[in-house]
Amino acid sequence: MADKIIVLFCAGGMSTSLLVNKMKEAAKVAGKDYEIHAHGLSEEEKYAPTADVVLLGPQVRYALKQLQDKYPGKPIDSIDMRTYGTMDGKGAIAQARKLMND
Repeated sequence: MADKIIVLFCAGGMSTSLLVNKMKEAAKVAGKDYEIHAHGLSEEEKYAPTADVVLLGPQVRYALKQLQDKYPGKPIDSIDMRTYGTMDGKGAIAQARKLMND
């Protein structure tokens, strides 16, 4: 079983899957055993409660405050536009690790 669960939400779950693969590679290089997956924002109630950290794609960052209010105490943030646009898995993992204090 993975040490931590990282969930990414985007508009449909498809555009973020490439970033998820890059994040998995970066986590492996860092020696971290993370479960990382992406879903459409519409599935937030199914996946956010079990996540250790939630990252939002830039296209759904409008929902950040709403999710932070809904899940107080859970680390939730939006992925930096540049990190997302360049599919920087290492940068996204670094952001997730910082949010989880890992």
